[in-house]
Amino acid sequence: MTVPFREATIDMDAIADNTRHFRRLTGADVIAVVKANAYGHAAAPAAVAALSGGATRLGVAEIAEALDLRRQGINAPIMAWLHAPGERFESAAEQRIEVGISSFDQLEAAGAAAGSGGVLGVHLKLETGLSRNGIPPKDWARVLAEAARLERIGRIRIVGLFSHLSNASDADDREALARFAEGTQLAASLGIHPEIRHIAATAAAIDLPEARLDAVRIGIGLYGLSPFDDRSSAELGLRPAMTLRASVAAVRRVPAGAGVSYGYDHRTTGDTTLVLVPLGYADGVPRQASGRGPVTIGGRRFTVAGRVAMDQFVVDVGDSPVSVGDEVVLFGDPTLGVPSATEWANAAGTINYEIVTRIGNRVPRRSA
Repeated sequence: MTVPFREATIDMDAIADNTRHFRRLTGADVIAVVKANAYGHAAAPAAVAALSGGATRLGVAEIAEALDLRRQGINAPIMAWLHAPGERFESAAEQRIEVGISSFDQLEAAGAAAGSGGVLGVHLKLETGLSRNGIPPKDWARVLAEAARLERIGRIRIVGLFSHLSNASDADDREALARFAEGTQLAASLGIHPEIRHIAATAAAIDLPEARLDAVRIGIGLYGLSPFDDRSSAELGLRPAMTLRASVAAVRRVPAGAGVSYGYDHRTTGDTTLVLVPLGYADGVPRQASGRGPVTIGGRRFTVAGRVAMDQFVVDVGDSPVSVGDEVVLFGDPTLGVPSATEWANAAGTINYEIVTRIGNRVPRRSA
């Protein structure tokens, strides 16, 4: 089998199975979060896989992402929640895209979008402590009352009430959940009865059952990665979907003392073999993992030697027999004997979310 020059293989069955797992675990609807090109996994194919696994709705950050999914034939409900200042929602109404509302101005724009495209579905976001977007508590009464009025006169349809948790601690999340309950009670008193309430993302969906409500928003768990430092994907019953691989581009034998890559941060300690891997920080391989990132070649584990460059890095394989064209796996499902995205995150001082999401467009995605 010919090994690709560079490639991210996406196991779509794993995404479907992970979705089923969260349906069974939570007993709630699953909103499959496919923002940022599905955390690097290819948005439209990942969306199809999640829907086949039982997701009832898709979540993205921006309306542009939702419109792209529509252009690719995705007809399921989609919500988008992060908007530019002064954003108008006519295109969302025309394409049946639901929007998250975090301010009175956004609510007014939502009401103005009704027309030939139909009534815009909205999810009202209540700020409950994360200090990002969301309607602040001091504005709840005003915004909710106006939302109720706009729904009564047929200008919007209130699909959901939602918020987001910090995952700082169980106590912090329960405090936010209590604030959210206050907001939903106020909404009910004003005549708002949404189809769904949602506040839990992957971590809370697993660890905080009372936060599951009517729906859970699953992002990183959809792709089989753990949101926790102390539990692996396998321990959570999840299967990582992405495998990042490349083929060895060059092999050279060098003597002791040979410098490797920029700055000669690595010098060989004896006669050894160096192999060149055609992936670099332009492809999303973190430069911060220089000298630490793990790979497997021929079933054996090695570590990046020296600095990760823009297009390539070097691995010192000692006396192991390696040839041009051999497969190099950076990360994938660790139960199959390859490094995990979490190991790369640890090597780079970041989180596994960033490792998969930052894989660049130069790396082809192939559904498997």
